[in-house]
Amino acid sequence: MKVLIVEDDFVSRKLLQSLLGHYGECDIAVNGNEAVAAFSLSMESDSPYDLICMDIMMPGMDGQQALREIRAMEKGAGIAEVDQVKVIMTTALDDPRNVVESLYRGGAVSYIVKPIDKAKLLGEIRQMGLLN
Repeated sequence: MKVLIVEDDFVSRKLLQSLLGHYGECDIAVNGNEAVAAFSLSMESDSPYDLICMDIMMPGMDGQQALREIRAMEKGAGIAEVDQVKVIMTTALDDPRNVVESLYRGGAVSYIVKPIDKAKLLGEIRQMGLLN
């Protein structure tokens, strides 16, 4: 499994890397701009991500905007919705507006409130079919 962790908080980033590093290769981006650039590079090199764990609230380009740009790149490349990268949005806010924006409008597959619970995260990834 190839994972992109997009998180501006060092501790959260290290936690996700520690949890997911056992299951595959993890790349890191610290904001939405880096996430979009990393995703674009992965598409160009024909080595796409299987999973993106992305914080919603980040300085500069936030997770919502980065997700919209990633989905636009996939659409432009003719990638069917079923084959798109699986995206889990993470946030410190348990806010219904963010849930609607991420899941229904943005195309995220899941939404997890911080602090991230290992069992919940791995359960979500299993449901996506990325882990046995």
